[in-house]
Amino acid sequence: MFTINRENLRKSHQLIWFTIDFLMLGLLILNLCLIIFDAIYSFAGVQRLMAENLPALKTAYDPIHENFIFYDLIFVSIFLTEFLVRWAYAIRAKLYSRWYFYPFIHWYDLIGCIPVGTLRFLRVLRVISIIYRLHKYGVIDFTQTRVYRFFDFYYDAFMEELSDRIVIKILTGMQDEIRRGSPLFERIQHDILYPRRAMIADWISQRVAQATEEGYVPRRGALRSYLEDRVDQALKQNVELSRLKYLPVVGPTIQETLEEAVGDIVASVIHQLLDDLASTRNHGFIEDIVNVFLPERHPEAGAYEHNEALMSLINEVLEAVKKQVHVKHWRKAL
Repeated sequence: MFTINRENLRKSHQLIWFTIDFLMLGLLILNLCLIIFDAIYSFAGVQRLMAENLPALKTAYDPIHENFIFYDLIFVSIFLTEFLVRWAYAIRAKLYSRWYFYPFIHWYDLIGCIPVGTLRFLRVLRVISIIYRLHKYGVIDFTQTRVYRFFDFYYDAFMEELSDRIVIKILTGMQDEIRRGSPLFERIQHDILYPRRAMIADWISQRVAQATEEGYVPRRGALRSYLEDRVDQALKQNVELSRLKYLPVVGPTIQETLEEAVGDIVASVIHQLLDDLASTRNHGFIEDIVNVFLPERHPEAGAYEHNEALMSLINEVLEAVKKQVHVKHWRKAL
């Protein structure tokens, strides 16, 4: 069952109305139970079963069953009285901009009061509205009940499955459109991506500079040692260079000097390249790459040329999104 926050109930300025809500909630539940029992009692088989096993109860309930509308009207009169009292309070407190708005907003209260057939069961809507109102003001908390958690879990699972299927179908349709070379790809390329080339270049430039600075600068010494070792090994395996040591007197010196010079040059070039990537000087290089992927269309061109690299990129992005959508988060809660 839900819990009642007595502290909030005591501090509330609407204590009288909350008390009436609890009273009406009890009457509604009692009335609905009576309606259900009377509907079951209408079957001849049930009446025979009660006559055989519970004759006293059948004798006591027969007059109620025969005059059920009268007894139901007693509940209806209480519900209508409460409805009129709340309507009068809404007019006095000016809760709505027009005095006649209240019955339209609380239409379920009126329809549930009609004592005819299945319309009686619409009083369940009033039960729900009262519970929701009490929960909204913090008087009760039904989110921790087993019934709420049960329906909330399967509602989330249903909505996730439904939304996943819709999203996957839409993304698959977009991939098909791109493969067929439809105007969709052309609009993505020339109406969305191309006008934002500068922004894309700036963003990629910043990301490359940040990644290079964080990954390269702290390891500058280790990278230089690694490059020098690799170059030294490569030079030692070079046949032409190894022949220099056979030169009389100066051969070994030339070989050693050349190895050190080549190693230093390679390391310096790579370090300078990484330093450039880690600074704002990489912007021109990144901008050239972006321009290759997003070339400007010439005015005399009759149709857009298909950029296979960009098409592949967009397709892979959509495929990655589909794989992520396939993940069933609700199953992790089982």
